Amino acid sequence: MKNVKLLCGAGLAALGWSVPALAQDDHGVATGNGQSRPDTETPILVTASRDPAITLTDYTGSAFVITAEQLEARQTRDIADVLRDVPGVAVSSVAGQTQIRLRGAEGNHVLVLIDGIEVSDPFAGEFDVGTLQAEIGSRVEVLRGPQSALYGSDAIGGVVAYDSGNFDGVAARLEGGSNNTINGAARAGGSGSGWDASLSAIVVSTNGEPNARGGVRDIGRDSYTVSGKGSAEVAEDFTLRGSARFIRTEGQFNDSDFDTASPTFGLTIDSPGTGFENEAVYAMIGAQYSALDGRWTHDLSAQIADITRGTFGPFGPSNSSEGDRIKASYVSGFALADEHSLTLAADWERERFRNTTPGGFAFNGRRQIENAGIVGEYRYDGNRFDFSAALRHDFNSRFADETTFRVGAGYAVTDTTRLRASAGSGIKNPGFFELFGFVDGRFIGNANLQPEKSTSWEVGVDQTLFGDAVTVSATWFDAELDDEIFTTFPAPTFIATPANRSTKSKQRGAELALAARISPQWSLNAAYSYLDAEENGIEEVRRPDHTASAALTWTAPGDAASAALVVRHNGEAIDLAFTDPSFVPVRAVLDDYTLVNLNAEVKLAEGLTLFARAENLLDERYEQVFSFVSPGRTVIAGFEAKF
Repeated sequence: MKNVKLLCGAGLAALGWSVPALAQDDHGVATGNGQSRPDTETPILVTASRDPAITLTDYTGSAFVITAEQLEARQTRDIADVLRDVPGVAVSSVAGQTQIRLRGAEGNHVLVLIDGIEVSDPFAGEFDVGTLQAEIGSRVEVLRGPQSALYGSDAIGGVVAYDSGNFDGVAARLEGGSNNTINGAARAGGSGSGWDASLSAIVVSTNGEPNARGGVRDIGRDSYTVSGKGSAEVAEDFTLRGSARFIRTEGQFNDSDFDTASPTFGLTIDSPGTGFENEAVYAMIGAQYSALDGRWTHDLSAQIADITRGTFGPFGPSNSSEGDRIKASYVSGFALADEHSLTLAADWERERFRNTTPGGFAFNGRRQIENAGIVGEYRYDGNRFDFSAALRHDFNSRFADETTFRVGAGYAVTDTTRLRASAGSGIKNPGFFELFGFVDGRFIGNANLQPEKSTSWEVGVDQTLFGDAVTVSATWFDAELDDEIFTTFPAPTFIATPANRSTKSKQRGAELALAARISPQWSLNAAYSYLDAEENGIEEVRRPDHTASAALTWTAPGDAASAALVVRHNGEAIDLAFTDPSFVPVRAVLDDYTLVNLNAEVKLAEGLTLFARAENLLDERYEQVFSFVSPGRTVIAGFEAKF
């Protein structure tokens, strides 16, 4: 269902298998599923299995890897921007909330992991991806399709995993430009025999632009991220690891006009004095032990998170909440033979939430839900044939026990053609906001909600051409969602409240991806998605039928300079507009738009680079959410130093 604006946050999970993959240099050789890979070995796909040994070419589903080299070539600062280059992903953003949707699923159906930590907010059940800034040396992995058999609730649509990577050395970046934007990033790390560690800091500050139609009030933000991670082999075959992250975001937003007598009723208008402040702290510790020459691994981890969110208006605080999650996991993986492996896992988590909105009209005590899950996964990785099957059973303190599954197979018909197919089920438990949340006069929770459930299947083919210089990937998927949570407006008050649908919601579509090394200096990555998503026979909101992207990259000999042209198209979509005096929404059309970004960099000396970029080069005027105007053209320049 649609969550109220400005509901976001973070959580955590302890998925002990999620040890970040080793940092690797990417030279853009094409590989499966339409992304590029290092020319040494296929990168470890850390999100695709509870077994960390799986590689991209063995995976039986749809995966997409955005490497550190690609993030750097596109001068990515907000991870949400580069997710537009992934097939099947739709992004919509306003001040204080950026949502991602995979294959037509809702924003709270996507599980987001940061260095293996689950960051979905227990309150709204999703993560504001707009708060995730790209660190120097980071990478992103995206799994499309239901993953609840491995991850439990939240992964109906798929998984987005951000990996900050291992880092050796010192690097700093400083840039500035349009709208009084100043961004800075720094990272330092080291490694030795059996250990590695790094620290990172990012500051983002901008005055922003007006986001109301005809508005003049700039909507700016300041964001601060500090993170650290490390691991150490304290004894033979025994490794300890840990990571921590702090994110604080503060900024302005505009509200809607709720005066039914106003000509702008239901539209976003300049709202002086309104803003938000969000903080999130995540931490994880883990230990791994290997036996039988590495064939039998044991991994134990525990993580915590603490999230506070607040909004304020001209007369003080207006809405606030606190959420936290603790989770522990144990994973045991055993290589039965060279081609067979078995993984068993157990998770336990507790989520808590408290509505701290001032005024005394809402219950402000703590509510909590506990969940325990057990997982079994079998994998066969043959020379040409791959097979995987996973089964998970969850025990929940509030909802009925549930069992989810995933099964997949892949077959290399020739050395250049691989077929794959998979099917699975997913579950999403209602968030605290849907169950108990209360916004005075606007939204009332429903404690009788039941979990949403999905089943889906997909088939795909990966084709390499011209000696692995080109890879083309095509996928068709089909999914059904039962008990979908949607917003109702019952008479006589017409105050929004959630409910479960008695009918099915369906999502189906096609995804295409291309990765090509045109020459030693030129490379091209492209993606296209077609989506047919219907909610009870009616087109779902904020899910364009067509999305596409293309990134053309040039690198000078010796890496002395580089440039990239990125084009992203978002097709026409439907949204909800609260322009009727009854407050019952009406459907509105969001026009299609195309964004063009151009960037370039040149090395001034060893380790010192000067760069510049123009985002939305053609100054396209567009809306990702009804009546919220998105930023126009911006120009940024800066330098980066690495030692």
